[in-house]
This record gives sequence, structure tokens and C-alpha cells, in this order.
Amino acid sequence: DGSTFKPSYLNVPGTKPLSALTIGQLMDIAVEKWKDREAIVSIYQGHRFTYSQVLDMADRLAASLMQMGMKHGDRLGIFGPNSSDWYISRLAAARGGFIAVQLDPAYQAPQLEFSINKVEIKVLISTEFYKSNNCYSLIQTVVPELKNCSQVGAELTCSKVPSLKRIIMMSDKPYRGTYRLNDVINSAHPELVKKIRDEQCLIQPDDGCAIQFSSGTTGTPKGALLSHHNLVNNGYEYGKGILLMNYKDSKIALSTQFCHTSASLGGIIASLWFGSTSVLPCPVFDGLKVLEGIIKEGCTHMLATPSLCVDMISKAKENGLKVTTLKCAAYGGAPCPQKLIMDFKETLNIEHLIPIYGMTEICFAFVARPEDSLQQRTTTVGHPIDHCEVKIVDKDGQMVPIGQPGELWIRGYNVMLEYWDDKEKTSQFISPDRWGKTGDQFVLLEDGTAKIVGRVKDMIIRIADNIFPAEMEEFFIQHPDILECQVFGVPDPKVGEEICAVLRLRDGVKLTEHDIKEYCKDKLPDYRIPRYICFIKDFPRSAIGKIQRSKVLEDVKKELGIK
Repeated sequence: DGSTFKPSYLNVPGTKPLSALTIGQLMDIAVEKWKDREAIVSIYQGHRFTYSQVLDMADRLAASLMQMGMKHGDRLGIFGPNSSDWYISRLAAARGGFIAVQLDPAYQAPQLEFSINKVEIKVLISTEFYKSNNCYSLIQTVVPELKNCSQVGAELTCSKVPSLKRIIMMSDKPYRGTYRLNDVINSAHPELVKKIRDEQCLIQPDDGCAIQFSSGTTGTPKGALLSHHNLVNNGYEYGKGILLMNYKDSKIALSTQFCHTSASLGGIIASLWFGSTSVLPCPVFDGLKVLEGIIKEGCTHMLATPSLCVDMISKAKENGLKVTTLKCAAYGGAPCPQKLIMDFKETLNIEHLIPIYGMTEICFAFVARPEDSLQQRTTTVGHPIDHCEVKIVDKDGQMVPIGQPGELWIRGYNVMLEYWDDKEKTSQFISPDRWGKTGDQFVLLEDGTAKIVGRVKDMIIRIADNIFPAEMEEFFIQHPDILECQVFGVPDPKVGEEICAVLRLRDGVKLTEHDIKEYCKDKLPDYRIPRYICFIKDFPRSAIGKIQRSKVLEDVKKELGIK
């Protein structure tokens, strides 16, 4: 009956018009308002930089990159964990009109090589180390020519990655064939610095500004291209959503990586809008260091995922730490149990819990509103952001009634421009009328909030990473002794979901869990290595020989004692 059918559709028009600023212009405005306020504090590096210092360093780096041959639209790769160097490199790309390629610091050589080639990175700025990765050695695998370079800093000819011309290390130590970041910043020509400042108006809001790779394990990650318009407006909504404007001198503790949507939007763009200070307690998440950083700096805000919540609760209790300054904690990246989030609120004395939802291709799309109840905040992802349409559809793309599950589609300024150089995958994600198909299963409720109920394509959400079983399965099948493979996400209270690989080996072959993990070691980022490895003689199959995934998952959970 058409008169009673309430479609799962919402359009939030917004009260503030969209902005036509670029990130570079937003930086100029931030410096006018807050030039002496600290923009970034990297506790572990001992760095504290004000807004005016950040702008000065970003412009000098942009000018030196221009001197090295970078032009508008060229790709600048940034490879490393959170640091003040990463922050300044990202802003330098925006000021120079370059596209920042935000590479995951956990990449091994195959993913790094693929990414450089896919988007044709011209200059790579890299850290020295990330966890157990020696990043220079890793780069040498991709650029073997570095071994033959006699001097520090030179234009390179790279057979495996032909687009790559120069490598800059975030280090004071000289590395063969590379430049040191501080030398590059300090050697900027004053005339070129002036040119960078004078030409901000030539960069257009719809120009590409960042490429973020979605997950990939077999050399097939997709590079989502985002514009200044996407990020500037989405950063404003993010800052507004996490209530930055309510607190003077807000400080955001960042514990997720800048290469992901949440930290780059919340820690960089939102801060420029509201004059907040981004605080980096440590390069790799460590619950104790994050807590100590929050206490030391008096942080008012933090961004969290379920696994971070679990770790911080236990570290706060073990060490008797009392947090008194946290006003708001935004959390997302994986389904978060209600009990866990309530425990988090209580342990860290958090005034406001703010659920958020987003993904690489649509940036940030849902957030709680100030008037939402605690029940809404702990069971939903909040409401759609301003200037955004959402609908929930069935498998044929038809809207379902309110309260019925279906796939979430989103339309608005926050949807990416495209997957870089991949028309086919872009058209699979963006419909002809610009709806972005998230692949996430949602329910839209009567009160305008929404719940995630599952993944349309069995996607595994581990911490803030989206992992697709099919790509993992393709990777395992490359092993000569593995005949068939099925990969699942199994519930885990700390990281949302853990990866479980179920393997059928060739007849007569014996492999152990240890053998499989060793095989993964240098080929996959550490968070992609399955926590659980199970072996199976044969898979249960349907009448037409199709593997019955639900039956396999049921048996695996029983075997592992997981509910």
C-alpha cells in the first residue's frame, strides 16, 4: 500500500552552505585566526609546532618539491606512521596542488610497488621504521637501483617503478640515493615559496587532493581519489559532529593512523576549521602511551576503535590512571559492543560518546547529534551528516521500508571522485546518478538514526580496516600446497573481527599453523595475517558443488569455541 510505505530514505539539507575553499586556503584562514596556537604536538618526537610554523614548513616543502619537478596534480607518496613529518608533508601536498597518496605504513614490498605504479607516484616521502619494518630496506626491494647510488639525493631511474623520481626520508641519517626531509624543507628557494603562496587561487576545489587505498592483499588495492571539496567540507562536518566548537583550546589525541579517513579528517582538516591541536602520543598504538599523552597534554577529544577501547580500559585500570579532561570520544571503524563502550565512558570519565561511520570512498557520513540519548549513541551510528542523502536498498537497488535491512547507498559531496585509473571498479561503486554503494548492510530507524547489521559481501572489519575474504583467498591459493581456501571474520571483543583462514591442502601434504604464518610474513601487512588457521579435509558443498560458507563458519566457530 503506497500510502503506508515509508521508504528508507533521508535527505539532510544542512544549515551552513557548502564551502568552496581548498585545504591551502583553509590553512591561510587558520593562521590568520590562530597563528600562535599549537597545531601539532608529537609527544614521542618532542615536536611542538604552531599554525604559522606549520604553514611556513609546508610552503617551503611544497616549493622544494616544485623545484624537484612536481607539478599540479602530480602524486606525492607519504609512507609512514603518525608523525609531525607526515602532517607537514600532507599539508605541503595541498599547498602545492599535488595529490597526496596516503600509503599504509604496514605495506610490504608487493603492496608498495603496486601502489607506486598504480597511481604513478613521482616523489616518495618515507619513514625509517614502522614496527618491525625497516622501510628503507623495503624501498630497496622495490628500487634495487638505490644500492648503486653513490651520493645522497639524486634523480632516480627505477626499472620496477618508472614514475618514481626521488625519495625523501623522514630522518636525520643520510640514506644512499635519498634526501633528508629537513634538508629539503630548509633548501627551499624564496622565490618559489612566494610562488606557492601567490598561486593558491589556481588550485580548484574540485581538483584531486588525496588518494587513499582501500584494502588489498594481492596487488589489487583500489585508490579512491578525493577532492579538496570532499575533504574541506567533510572535515567541517567531522569537527562539528565531535563538538570541537564547544570547547576553546580543544586538543585531539590521535591513536589511529593518518593514512585512514578518520585521523586525516579529524586530526588535520577538522582542526584547521576549529583551531584544535592534534596530539600524537606514539607512532604505533599503545594504550598506556595514549593515556599518558591525554593526561600530559590535557586532551579534550579522542578518536577510538573497539580494540583501542579495550586496551585503554585495561591499561587505565592496571596503572591506576585517572583521566579528567576528556569531553568527547568519537568511535567507529568496527562494530562496538554496548557494554564495552559504556565501560570506556566510565573508566576514562568521558562526557560525550560520539559514534561515527565512514569509509574511504565516502569519507565520514554518520554521526550522533547532541540531543541523542545514551541508548541511541551506544546502539546506532547516529544520523546522516548535512548535505547528504542516504537510502537503504535491496539487491535490485529498490528502496526498502524503514526498519528493514538492506545495503546503504549515499549521495552527496562526500562521495569520492573515482577509483584512480579504474573505470570499471568506479562504475561498480558509483551508480550513474552518483549514489555510492557502500556494500554495508544497514537499517534506517524511525528516529533517523541507523544501525550496521552486517556486511553485504562478508567483508571483515578488523579495527578500522576493511578486509575482503576473496582477496585473502586469492593470496592463499598462490601457495603451491594449498588446494582451496575460505576466509572469514570471526567475532573478537578487542578488534571487532579476527581473520580466520580455513585451508584444504593437497593430498599427502602436511603444513602447520606456524608454516602458514611464516609464509604470510613478508607478503602481507601484519594486521592481515590470520589470527586463526584451520585445516579441513574437504569443504561441505551444495548440490551444485558450491562451498557452503555458512556451514564452514558454523563448524569453525564451534572448533574455536567462539560464539
